[in-house]
Amino acid sequence: MTNFIHPFSFGDREQSDLLGGKGANLAEMVKIGLPVPPGFTITTEACRAFLADGKIPETLPVQLENALKNLERELNKEFDNPSKPLLVSVRSGAKFSMPGMMETVLNVGMTPQVAEAMGKQSGNPKFAWDCYRRFVDMYGRIVCGVPSEEFQKITTRVLSQFDASLVTDLDIDGLKALTEGFIKETEAVTGEHFPSDPREHLAKSVEAVFHSWNSERAQLYRQRERIPSDLGTAVNVQSMVFGNLDDQSGTGVAFTRNPATGEIGSYGDYLVSAQGEDVVAGIRNTMSLADLAIELPRIHAELEDAMVKLEAHYRDLCDIEFTVEKGKLWILQTRVGKRTAEAAFRIAVQLVDEEKISIDEALVRVTGDQLVHLMFPQFDLRGHVNEIARGIPASPGAAVGEVVFDSKKAYEVSKNGRKVILVRRETSPEDLAGMVASQGILTSRGGKTSHAAVVARGMGKTAVCGTESITVDQSGGFFTVGGRSVYAGEVISIDGSTGAVYLGEIPVVASPVTTYLEGLLDSKSEEASAVVKAVDRLLTHADSIRRLQVRANADTPEDAIKARILGGQGVGLCRTEHMFLGPRRSYVERLVLAENVDVQRGVIAEMEFLQRADFVGIMMAMSGLPVTIRLLDPPLHEFLPPLAELTAQIARSEALHEEIPARDFAVFAAVQRMHESNPMLGLRGVRLGILIPELYKMQVRALVHALLEVRKLGHDPRPEVMIPLVATQRELLYLRESLEEEIGLTFKGTGQLEKIPIGTMIETPRAAITAERLGIYADFFSFGTNDLTQLTWAFSRDDVESSFLPRYLDLELLPFNPFESLDQAGVGILVKNATDQARSLRSDFKLGVCGEHGGDPTSIHFFDKIGLDYVSCSPFRVPVARLESGRAVALKMVKEISSL
Repeated sequence: MTNFIHPFSFGDREQSDLLGGKGANLAEMVKIGLPVPPGFTITTEACRAFLADGKIPETLPVQLENALKNLERELNKEFDNPSKPLLVSVRSGAKFSMPGMMETVLNVGMTPQVAEAMGKQSGNPKFAWDCYRRFVDMYGRIVCGVPSEEFQKITTRVLSQFDASLVTDLDIDGLKALTEGFIKETEAVTGEHFPSDPREHLAKSVEAVFHSWNSERAQLYRQRERIPSDLGTAVNVQSMVFGNLDDQSGTGVAFTRNPATGEIGSYGDYLVSAQGEDVVAGIRNTMSLADLAIELPRIHAELEDAMVKLEAHYRDLCDIEFTVEKGKLWILQTRVGKRTAEAAFRIAVQLVDEEKISIDEALVRVTGDQLVHLMFPQFDLRGHVNEIARGIPASPGAAVGEVVFDSKKAYEVSKNGRKVILVRRETSPEDLAGMVASQGILTSRGGKTSHAAVVARGMGKTAVCGTESITVDQSGGFFTVGGRSVYAGEVISIDGSTGAVYLGEIPVVASPVTTYLEGLLDSKSEEASAVVKAVDRLLTHADSIRRLQVRANADTPEDAIKARILGGQGVGLCRTEHMFLGPRRSYVERLVLAENVDVQRGVIAEMEFLQRADFVGIMMAMSGLPVTIRLLDPPLHEFLPPLAELTAQIARSEALHEEIPARDFAVFAAVQRMHESNPMLGLRGVRLGILIPELYKMQVRALVHALLEVRKLGHDPRPEVMIPLVATQRELLYLRESLEEEIGLTFKGTGQLEKIPIGTMIETPRAAITAERLGIYADFFSFGTNDLTQLTWAFSRDDVESSFLPRYLDLELLPFNPFESLDQAGVGILVKNATDQARSLRSDFKLGVCGEHGGDPTSIHFFDKIGLDYVSCSPFRVPVARLESGRAVALKMVKEISSL
């Protein structure tokens, strides 16, 4: 028979899988001798059995009764005995802290008879009836499902009847009237009499806590925090201690350090004559711990001793809930405290200096996501602000600018030195120039993996997407929200951390961490704040131990310079097709419309001149470091007008008997000829290079000439050529031979000749499966995990975000968005398979990843584990990748030490 219940004296903090985080910490506190009210934990196994079968496990009621009897003997009290009553709290406690997401029922065991007796025994009848009122309130809402607003209506009516402002102002008659109102409403909702048996109260409270594991807010929280949905919650049944007994009683929450700033010193609140959630509910003003030291010096001293003991034991910031009952301190629970990004970095280095943890452990305590938070500027909201809408916070930061609805206009306005916010229903690759020129992007459609979001994050731009409350009229040049129209030229402010959209200009506070990372602030200077010094210390350590190199995805010299300043060790992906978006788009259009090979070669010659200048700038910025040039991979639909739009234009002109320019007919004919139902799977990448061989030859010629020019200027260029979308060995061999021949011819007569590495991008499942065959003709592999994810899942990233993916995430059919974090169980297997095959050919086969996952913390740990050589990400995320690559190593070191 499975033992579903253990007393608090069983186990320790290492058993959170079984006891839940709260239960494991209660056991740990009992173990180290802190004053913990006795109780027992119903394990997560019981919850999982309940969730699987839809009913309480058969043996649990008997075990619950036995545990209750043991608690009665320990305390010399009895459940449902008014002469010596035992009351308990029933609290949730999952393995991972989910504050406020699940349920608690206090004062279980209360009945009118117990209340009457407790009032006489304590000499404080109001206290007793207040406890009963609290129980009925929680039981009615949590167990019986009475809507909170119905109880609030009753509370408002009773307060008015008894001329009171707060529930705490009610006398005994008022408390009884309020409780009676709650009971009648509960009976009306359930259609049954309010139960009077405390054992039934206890059993149903436990069941309600189990149910709360799958409450809507719990599911949303787990989804956001990537907590598995199959863990279940433990339930902690703990004997009640009463902070609402008298003025020598109270309840509070304390932190061993300031969780907001990381400042050293205890931090918290205490509320006299209060119970349970009163402190966090904010219904009365609390006193600080400093005030507590004056009012109750002995209690304060005991609390400080307990806090010191807990922090020393856990070697971390601790969050503590405590109650004082008639001058006696009780510690109800503790956990490693949640903290802000600033506090996380500061506390980590403080604990190193205090010799409580190692520098490796400190590095493990912070995350790349926290570093991102510290890098973005924030709005100063202390003054008057006018929030007009709220969307999905897709890319953090604070941006202010004039509203612009057209990418070309955004580019033009920004050239005149004015800041703009690009507002669109949704963006496309054609909007790239406008996005680059803008301070931020606001869309009415899309989500966190929409085009706008992905590109904005890559560029470090602020983005708010999916703002459904706004209606964008791009042709009219305005958007409407809440009955108001906002026109082009008006100033708005958008907050990519919260999704808020404000009318007018909100002042921005610059991030000192970004200033430091960009080399504009010396961490050793007096101007450097404590958080800057902490970031420098941990990032420096991460760099010293990480195995993975960190490169950047950079398509311009400016991006390459930014990446190098932020610590990039080369360019892992230069997307040459991005060099022909915006004003240069006409070159691709002319290439497609070329009447013959001679005209086509003329266009390619013009493109070569531009490519050469681009390559010179990027290789100069990355002198001495590798630069991987991906040959053109343009899905042609991104460079040509949509077929439906052209068809409508031609039809309209014909219907009106208007003259149609020859060029428009030519464009229409070309688009018809090249139209593909699914262009992302059609004529692009290596296939385009084989059909128009002069394109790729032009690019390697431009690269060789750029290499020679950069070397002549005294720099050390180290280019690599990457062939995109390869699926077969023959494709790769055919192009490699062609490119090597062109490289040799270009070097001929220069007096120089060197081997430029030629590799391929692994972005089709077939390439990953047959990597050993491709590796024979490749000098390196770089995994394009964006397309590899699309092709493995049969998902179109541009489409699924606005269709079924949100529903899949809501239903937990997917634990996370596979475009945000690598699908290790699927796509990851393909990456590992290709890695193993490549290394079977050569142990030093160079392997990297250049998809968006190269900047995702969780994915980086996977890439380190399987032995890749480098990750490549957007310039803005280079510091994040540096930190997480170091953390991947530190985690292994810490685990190895802890296992000894």
